[in-house]
Amino acid sequence: MSQTPEARTRDNQTRQIQESVNNVEKHFGELCQIFAGYVRKTARLRDKADLLVREVNTYADTETPTLKHGLKNFADEFAKLQDYRQAEVERLESRVVEPLKSYGGIIKLKREDLKVTLSARNREAKQMAQLEKTRQRNPSDRQIISQAETELQRATMDAARISQQLEETIDNFEKQKIKDIKKLFAEFVTIEMVFHGKALEVLTAAYQHIQDIDEEEDLEVFRNSLHPPDFQSRLDIVRANSRSGSTSRAPSVISQPPGNRQKNRMEDDEDGEDDNDENSTEDEN
Repeated sequence: MSQTPEARTRDNQTRQIQESVNNVEKHFGELCQIFAGYVRKTARLRDKADLLVREVNTYADTETPTLKHGLKNFADEFAKLQDYRQAEVERLESRVVEPLKSYGGIIKLKREDLKVTLSARNREAKQMAQLEKTRQRNPSDRQIISQAETELQRATMDAARISQQLEETIDNFEKQKIKDIKKLFAEFVTIEMVFHGKALEVLTAAYQHIQDIDEEEDLEVFRNSLHPPDFQSRLDIVRANSRSGSTSRAPSVISQPPGNRQKNRMEDDEDGEDDNDENSTEDEN
C-alpha cells in the first residue's frame, strides 16, 4: 500500500529537519573547536608576553638611566596590554565558546524529538500495513477491518500531532539558532574590537616611552663609566702638578754632556799652569 500524500509530506519534512539538525551539529561543533583553539592560542600569546615583560624588566635593571626608564615604562604598558588580553580570553570563553558548547545538549534534545516523531511514523506505517493484510485475509470481516482502520486512524492522528509538534519545535530551533549565531559573532567582533582598541592605546604609549630614551645622555653615562671617579681625580691631580711645575722653576745647575765637562776640566788645568808660569817669572826678577 502506498503512502498517503500527507504521510509523504511529513516524511519529507522529517528528512529536512534531520538534515538541518545534522548541519548544525557538524558546523557548530567545528566552530566550537576552532574558537576554543583561538582562545587557547590567545592565552598562550598572553603567557609569552608575560615572559617578555619579565625579561625586559630584568634587562632594564642592567642599563643606563634613560634606557632603563624607557624599558621599564615599556614593560609596564605591555603588562597592562596582557591584562586586556586576559579579559579578552575570559570574554571569548564565556560569550562565544560556552554558548557553542551548549548546542551539544540542544542537538541531543532535537534528536530525541526526531526519534519520537519517527516512532510515531513507524506505528502509522505498521497500522497501515496491518490494515492491508486484514483486508486481504478477511475481506468480509467488517469488524476486524473496522478495528484495524480505527487503529490506523489513531496512529495517523498521533503521527500528525507529533509531526506538528516537531515542526513547531524545529521552527523555534531554527529561530534560536539564527539569533544565537548572530549574537555569537557580534560578541566575538565586539570583544576583538575592544581589545584592539585598548591595544592601540597602550602600544602607542609604549612606543612613546621607547622614543623618549635619550641616546646621547645614556652614551655619556656609559663613557663616564669607563673612567671611575677616583681615576679621574688622580688624573686631575697629576695634570695640576704638571702645570704648577712648569710655571715656578727653582735655579738648577745646567748639566753638560760628558765631552763638554772634560773639555772644561782641561781648560781649568791650562789656566792653572799659566798662573804658575807667571809666578816663577816674578820671582826671578
